[in-house]
Amino acid sequence: MIMKNNKKQIKNEITDKINNKKLSFQTRAVHIGNDIDKDTNAIKRPITMANSYKLPHDPSVLNWSGVDDNIYTRNGGSNQKYLEKRIASLENAEDCIVLSSGVAALSGLFFSLLETGDHVIFSNVTYIAVYRLLNELFNKKFKVETTIVDTRDIANVKSAIKDNTKLIHIETPGNPTLSIVDISEIAKIAHENDILVSVDNTLASPYNQRPIELGADFSIESLTKYINGHGDSMGGSISGKAEYLDIIRRDSQVNLGGTISPFNAWLIMRGAVTLPLRMEQHNKNALKIAKFLESLSIVTFVAYPGLNSHNNHDIAVKQMGSGFGGVLSFGLDTSHDKHNEFVSNLNIITSAVSLGHDESLIVFIGEDDERQYLYPEEFNNGFFRFSVGLEDSNDLINDINQALIKTGIL
Repeated sequence: MIMKNNKKQIKNEITDKINNKKLSFQTRAVHIGNDIDKDTNAIKRPITMANSYKLPHDPSVLNWSGVDDNIYTRNGGSNQKYLEKRIASLENAEDCIVLSSGVAALSGLFFSLLETGDHVIFSNVTYIAVYRLLNELFNKKFKVETTIVDTRDIANVKSAIKDNTKLIHIETPGNPTLSIVDISEIAKIAHENDILVSVDNTLASPYNQRPIELGADFSIESLTKYINGHGDSMGGSISGKAEYLDIIRRDSQVNLGGTISPFNAWLIMRGAVTLPLRMEQHNKNALKIAKFLESLSIVTFVAYPGLNSHNNHDIAVKQMGSGFGGVLSFGLDTSHDKHNEFVSNLNIITSAVSLGHDESLIVFIGEDDERQYLYPEEFNNGFFRFSVGLEDSNDLINDINQALIKTGIL
């Protein structure tokens, strides 16, 4: 079967030579999924921008809804498969599926795993799309029961478990409050009750934290963020066991059409090469700026897992081996208008959504946020989510300082 042999060749080129867990994270980030192009001898994989592929002599041998054969790009393409090998290696997972966005990955996981009558427990602090998907779409349209709990306290999770609980979904660090959940403790109680665990790992990246190693069944990444790292392409990934990923791949790609574009897959593949180097700078910058902000009397709170003052700093130290990420949140003791004026006075830091870019991004989350009631009290008067970039930390601190002075609150 011609097409299946092609897939086997792709796998062998990648895995037989260098897919060795003894290799460092940095080396795997550079090499896994890459090889010499057989047609040109180029040392980088080309972008395959094709919708369709030549069929074998007898097309009836193909599984038209399958993902193993190169038939149609919605079913999967070579750039996607190369990237999946790299992400699976970085996550230390058996398999990985890459989709068109982080939300596509989240919705693909939920659509494939959950059925009417199932019950899901999820963190009170999660990405807004998760809140809407589970609490509104799945709960109201598909009759999936949902329970929102503060998953930082394992007792809350235990008390929420029902006979029909299918999945516990957590996000750590949580967006946007930077809450930390003990992944291994959640996995332990879940597996004792035959429940699956998914972890949104976006704010950590696999460089800082690998949920599969801590007992989770699935690790979800918005590849748009740190793994791509340049703010110029979108993608999402689900890593875990092949037995589940095969089902999710069929549903999410073939039936729901969440396939990533070859160009975006290629861009993210390129971005992943420098992930270790970039994360070191993000980690270092964010910690320095968090400490600076904590020293200012005008700042009401700073939420960053790397600070000793963080409520779950000890858990973060335990499960985030390389650093604490580049995102922090903080509040100012001032009015709503002054919050916005402060942002307008920043020169280097840009007011924009998203995170994990090369440049620093800040967004003011006002008092009208729809999930405000789920956040700790200090977040209820409006706060900033600050994605610290790769700039010189002193330049960023000076920019914050001059904006505070110009706004008249320092």
